[in-house]
Amino acid sequence: MTKEIKFYSTKEEYGCFSNFAAYPINLNGKLWPTTEHYFQAQKFFDTDYQEKIRLEKSPTIAARLGRSRGVKLRPDWETVKESIMEEAVLAKFTQYLELKKILLETGNAILIEHTENDSYWGDGGNGNGKNRLGQVLMIVREKLSQIENSAQP
Repeated sequence: MTKEIKFYSTKEEYGCFSNFAAYPINLNGKLWPTTEHYFQAQKFFDTDYQEKIRLEKSPTIAARLGRSRGVKLRPDWETVKESIMEEAVLAKFTQYLELKKILLETGNAILIEHTENDSYWGDGGNGNGKNRLGQVLMIVREKLSQIENSAQP
């Protein structure tokens, strides 16, 4: 049976897998306080609004701003959101060697964002959600593993 690793709170084991974990990432020439900040800002073409999200101190408020529909979502959002999530997660786990090590040490475990708050990125709290964040983490883990293995003499 394959091991499952559930994560959600940044304060628990594997909390570094959360997009709310305080690991700033460099992407597109800017420093983003968390992967959540980056992801939420990418929902919009309005650069002023992107910057407002980027400059927020709290990932919770950045997420709230990203969920606001007072600013027009980019029309291709549904088709690009997973690649943007993967871009952010890959940046985080390549820019922090200690995080990369933790992710790679999960081996073949199934990674699950365990929360009732989200049935798309998480498991919906009951396992019926899509768990797309967990799947993105496993894709990134596989990519990093292939890079590590190809670097071995």
